[in-house]
Parts: sequence; C-alpha cells; structure tokens
Amino acid sequence: MNKPTLWLRGRAYSLEELKENHLSATTSFEESTFRFCREWLNGKTEFEIQTSGSTGIPKRIVFSGKQLEASALLTAQALDLKSNYHALVCLDTKYIAGQMMLVRSFVSGMNMIVAEPSANPFAAIDNTVPIDFAALVPYQVQAILDSSHAYRLNSIQTIIIGGAATSKGLVDRIQEYTCQMYATYGMTETLSHIALQRLNGDHRSDYFHPLEGVRLQKDDRDCLVINAPHITRERIITNDIVDLKEDHSFRIMGRYDNVINTGGVKISPELVEEKIKSVFDRLALHNRLFLSALPDEKLGNKVALMIEGDPFPESMLNRLSHELAITLTRFELPRDIQFIKEFVETGTQKINRKKTTERLLREQ
Repeated sequence: MNKPTLWLRGRAYSLEELKENHLSATTSFEESTFRFCREWLNGKTEFEIQTSGSTGIPKRIVFSGKQLEASALLTAQALDLKSNYHALVCLDTKYIAGQMMLVRSFVSGMNMIVAEPSANPFAAIDNTVPIDFAALVPYQVQAILDSSHAYRLNSIQTIIIGGAATSKGLVDRIQEYTCQMYATYGMTETLSHIALQRLNGDHRSDYFHPLEGVRLQKDDRDCLVINAPHITRERIITNDIVDLKEDHSFRIMGRYDNVINTGGVKISPELVEEKIKSVFDRLALHNRLFLSALPDEKLGNKVALMIEGDPFPESMLNRLSHELAITLTRFELPRDIQFIKEFVETGTQKINRKKTTERLLREQ
C-alpha cells in the first residue's frame, strides 16, 4: 500500500511529520486537520465528534477509531478507492465529513490534497495537481460548474456529494461530465454515509443503495431505520420519510419533523420545494428557499415560502405567483411569501429551518 502524503499550501507532509506536535497552522482549519491527523496516527482509540445541528441541538458523540476505520473501508470498497489516488480534502475537518476524508485516505493509502473550505476549492489548487477522489457539498459543485475550472471534473475518477440534497437542476448539469458522481446518505451518527446514489452516467439511479452489510427498514411513521453493525448494534432511527424497496434501496420523500399540517392536509416541504426550484430556474432566480409553517387562524398552519434576500420587484413577484399557481396543487401553493435577508445556518452551512422561522416570527 502507498504511504500517503498530505499536501497543504504547496508543501508535502509525511506521516512521520504529521505525528509530531509542533506543526505550525495558520488557520483553524489547518489546526483541526493537523490535530486529527496527529491523533489518528498516534493511535488514539476514541474520537469525540460534533454533530452539525441540522436536525436538532448540536451534540458530541464518541466513536472508536475502529468504527471510523470500518466505515472508511466500506466506502473504499464500494468506490474502489486505490492506494495511489490523490484525495481532495476541502470540507471542514472539525466535522465528520472532513474527518472521514482523512480516515479514508489513511486506511486506503491515498495522498491528501488539503485545501481550505471554500465555494470553489479548485481555485486554490494548481491545475497540474492530480485529483482522483473528492467529497463536496452541492454548493461547491454548483460553484465549480459556474467557474472556469469545470473542465477539471472530467479528470477526477469519483466525487461524492453530501451535506444537503442535490437539486434536479444540478443533477441535469453534471450529466455531461465523465467523473462518477454519487450522492451520499448519512449523518454524524452513521459516521458519514451508509448509502450511495449514482447521479450520472449509465448507472444513474433515482434510489440510494446501502453499503455492504447495512440493512434498512421503516417504522410506523414510514421513516428509515438503519441497522449498521459496523458502527453500532443498536438501530438508528431517523426522521427521514422514505420509499423503501425490497432490495433495501430507497429514496427520501421528506423529513417527518418538517411535515406541514395545514387544515388537516399533510405537506412534505422537500417535495414541493423541488417544484418551486424548477419555477425559480425558469425565471432565472437563484435565491435559496424553503417552505415552512406559519400560524393561521383558519388552517392552524399555512404553507409559507421563505426566500433569502431582498424582496423582489412587484413585477417579478407577480410572475412568480403566477408560475407557482400553475405548477403547484391547491394545498401545496404557499399562502404567504416572506423575504429574509439571511437564513440562519448550522455550523456546516446548512439552512436551519426552525431557527430561521422562529427569528422571523419574533421580528414580526
């Protein structure tokens, strides 16, 4: 197996150097990266990992090094990661997504190209530096596609995309690229992903497929229950409503805790948001958005569309309202549109729906 090297700011660090305590870091990202590498290489047996807070109050969970290693090996097996690969580490190494990229590199023998997290990490990496494997969030993929670096996607073997749902518009755009791109399903509690969905190419799928040994079922809410023996003997119960097939492949229909009950009709925001995003694409609007519930005297709750940014001009607002009316059903159609200067985010830049809505209600 290749003895991996870590490249940072144009300098190569050997495993022996990464074990040391005196490496100088100039940013918090570099500090957390060096610290994790040092602890892993010196045989630390337990790692305390912070959740992002996207589904509740952020908390810290303790995992063993063996659990991290088992998860990394399953991914390496599923994606055929090779020991001579160069892996791009451009996600925050304070959280599980960035940390698992380091672990996958160590257990597979991949070299690490470490870049400060940014919208387009390719902008900070010389074009001659090879990249074979990368983990990105959808926002980064979008920024790369919109940049002059998009051509580099054809020289990468495999990219995994996680942290947020991939929009239909984004999936459509990546079809022209030869790189194998996968959406990931998982969370901190599952040590990153436990399932992969191929997004492009001949093997493109609408469903996630679990990694080897992972077994899935639904509870009485139609939410996914995960049996992942490489991580824990206990079942992991999620709030993700799923369409689950007999072969354990699945697709996400929405989150149970996001469901809006309006006048007795239950609306899954995620499904409606995809339709709204298609309207935004037609109108060349690029604002972030989500659906939420606001109090209503008659309905109990009404469907409200939250849009990040300044209010649209009246002419655009009228066009948007018209397009929504012909695209959505009567129950899906927002009864209120609210513009919010900036959405509240989690530590990993995900939209915090609950806190954003709560802030809006306080300010009204």
